This record gives sequence, C-alpha cells and structure tokens, in this order.
Amino acid sequence: MERQSNGLMMTVNERAFIKHSLVSDLRIDGRGPFDYRRLTIKFGREDGSSEVQLGQTHVMGFVTAQLVQPYRDRANEGTFSVFVEFSPMADPAFEAGRPGEAAVELGRVIDRGLRESRAVDMESLCVIAGKLVWAVRVDIHIIDNGGNLIDTANIAALAALLTFRRPECTVEGEDGQDVIVHPPEVREPLPLIIHHIPVAVTFAFFEDGKYMVIDPSHKEEAVMGGRMTSTINSNGDICAVQKAGGEGILSSSVMQCIGIASQRAIDITDKIKNAVEAYVIERALKKVKRHPPSVSMEVNVPEVSMREQHDQSATQKELGDSSRHLDENLKDEEMESCSSERGRIHETVSAKQGATNGGGNVKTFLGGPSNWDPYSKAISPSLMKSTSSVSGSLAISKEQGELEGVQKPDELHPVEAVVSSASDSPKQADTSNMEKKSHPKSLKDAEDCFEEASVSGH
Repeated sequence: MERQSNGLMMTVNERAFIKHSLVSDLRIDGRGPFDYRRLTIKFGREDGSSEVQLGQTHVMGFVTAQLVQPYRDRANEGTFSVFVEFSPMADPAFEAGRPGEAAVELGRVIDRGLRESRAVDMESLCVIAGKLVWAVRVDIHIIDNGGNLIDTANIAALAALLTFRRPECTVEGEDGQDVIVHPPEVREPLPLIIHHIPVAVTFAFFEDGKYMVIDPSHKEEAVMGGRMTSTINSNGDICAVQKAGGEGILSSSVMQCIGIASQRAIDITDKIKNAVEAYVIERALKKVKRHPPSVSMEVNVPEVSMREQHDQSATQKELGDSSRHLDENLKDEEMESCSSERGRIHETVSAKQGATNGGGNVKTFLGGPSNWDPYSKAISPSLMKSTSSVSGSLAISKEQGELEGVQKPDELHPVEAVVSSASDSPKQADTSNMEKKSHPKSLKDAEDCFEEASVSGH
C-alpha cells in the first residue's frame, strides 16, 4: 500500500486497475473520459453565500466587503482577494491552522482567473479616489474533498459573487469627503458589476499525456501524472491556464483541452445563471420590508386604522342587533294585543249566539281558528280596529247576520265555522235540527214572528 501526495492510501492493484480502465475509455465511477459529475448549486439565507457540490466534493463560498484605503498605483479601483481554508474534516491530509501549499495554490488559481480577467468591475468599487474603496474578499471553505477542488471552488466563488450585495454609500459634506454608509434597512444594497463569468475546467493526464480525462475524482488525482486547468468564459475567451505536475503534454493536447473546456464552460455558465436567477426570484417573492426603528409608528398606523374600522363595524353590528330586537319586541306586543282583542270578540260573538239560540247548549270558543277546518279564516287587524271603535254597531250587525244566516260554506264566520265543526258524527241529528232552525230568514219574517208571538202572548 502506497500513500499518494493527496493523502489517499491506495494499493498497487487499485492503481493498475484505474490505468487499465482508462485505456478502454472507462472510469471507475462509470463516466466517460469527458463527462462531468453531477453539479448542485445552493444559496444561503444571506446574500453572498453559496454551497456547491460536484459529485462527492463539497465546497462553500462567502463574500464580504469593507471600506479600506486603495493601493497607490490604483487609487480609483477597489481590491479583490481570495482565501481558501482546508479543514481536516474534508481530508486527513489537510492540517488545521496555517494554510498549506495546496490551499495557497488553489487560492492563486481562482484569484488569477477572476481578478486578472477583470471579471469584476473594480472601478465601481471606488468611493473616494485615493481615500476609500471597497475591498471584496472571497472565503472558500472545503467541506469534503472528493477530487477536482479547483473547479468546485471556482463555481462556489462565482455563485457567491453573483448574489452578493454591498451597502450603498453617499458622499456629503462641504469638502465632499464625508462618507455615509446606509444600512440595508434604509436603502437597498447594490450588487456587484460582473462583466463575464470565467469558468475553470480541469483535466488530468495519464501515461505521459496519452490519456486524459475531465473532472478527475479523488482516486484519479492520486494516480494522474499531470494536471491542467483552463479558465475560460462562455464567449470562448481564455482567461487563465495553469499546468501542474511533472508530466509534459503536447501542444495539440493543450488545444484539444481548450476546445473541450469552451463547451463545458457554456454548460456550467447556464447552470450558474439559472441557479442565480431562481435565487433572485425567490428573494423578490419574499418581499421583505425593511423599516428602521425611527419609523416604527408609521408601521403601526395601518393596524390602528384597521382596529378603528373593526370597532366601527362592531358598533354598527350592535346597533343593528338592538334595533332588530326592538322590532321583534314591538311585533310581539302587537301580536299579544291582537290575540287579546280576538279573544274578546270571540267571547262577545259566542254570547250573542247563545242568546239567539234560546240559551242552547253551545260551547264557548276560545283561541284562534281551527287548524283542521278548511273553512276557517283568521280575523284581520282591520276588523279588530273597526270592532274596537264601533262596538255597538258591530253587535247589531252581528245579530242581523245571525238572523239572516249563512248561504254558502265559504262565507261562514270563523267562530260559527269552528262551532259547527266542533260537532262530531254521533251528533248528526242535532246538527240537522240546528240547520233547520238556522234556515235563512229575512228581516220581514223576523218581524212577523215577533208579532205572532206578541198576539199569542196576549
């Protein structure tokens, strides 16, 4: 068993298996020679933080900015720097504390591809020329080393830069030298101006450059003889090229690698843009309203107005309920008065009927019209009012109506109808007699009967 430069312990058979599989254009993870592993890009809650996973390689990127004095030779430009941190958790070969040679090399490759290609607009980071500029810092944290750290860290740095937003500044004062940095609660932060997206694509060479693969894994890096990283944008512009390892390669192989890298750069750029666009849309949908503490009273104004509207609606509802209850009470009182007047009328009519029938055995009717009598009718309020106002004339009209009788069943008075309906089938004989007695008579017949009675009495 032999320990490689990356700290991975591999046997001689494993090394031979990897090399022989490359001769057949096969790789130990099932990919082709120029196939990339699965790429996943995520973003954190804060602007300027990204998390990229390429296969088993896991890297996080963070971007920060602060106001510093510019360099003397570039007084109107900001600064840009990249720092890489290797954690022993990612690989046993990494040591905690001071960055090692691999960490320094990784940081320089990423910095050369981004800063030397002028991907970030440095002049837009100037606040006061020669006095204050923004210093942008990119921190790369290696979470898990699964191979090809350069490409993964480069994508993490690009994703973090595309989502980073710096505070807005204004220059005030009589001499124009007073700088005011507005917090995010007051003014919306500004994004960085990025002209293009340089993507790093790494190749690994085996057997003196006879075989090469793209995106080498951790075990392939332990067996490879050399490596070349080409940083190129989607337009095909070469931003940087870095060759590492002892094995030399031909110029034809270099041109072949650049042609393949330009195609892969387009695909990776599209994935980065799609991920950033989705993040921006999600951020806009949240619609986070930032309000400083000084305007906290203005935030509560809609709540107060809504509360007042709620109180007014509740008061209107209470008034409506009270008026409705009052109407119901008035209706109940009217119904009670109508029922009492109806009872008195029924008693008067029944008493008159008893007197007319010669004091016969007639039942006194109490209550409203019968539910089962089809000819019964309720007494209208107008009849009650006329009865209460002209009681004497009503009694005389009732007596005349009783003498005249009823000609049709539909014209039966409610009281007479109930009295007639109260008689059952066993009393049909009595009913027939009553019908005979109540045969329709005119006023003249009544006067003749009265004279006959007076003559017989004498």
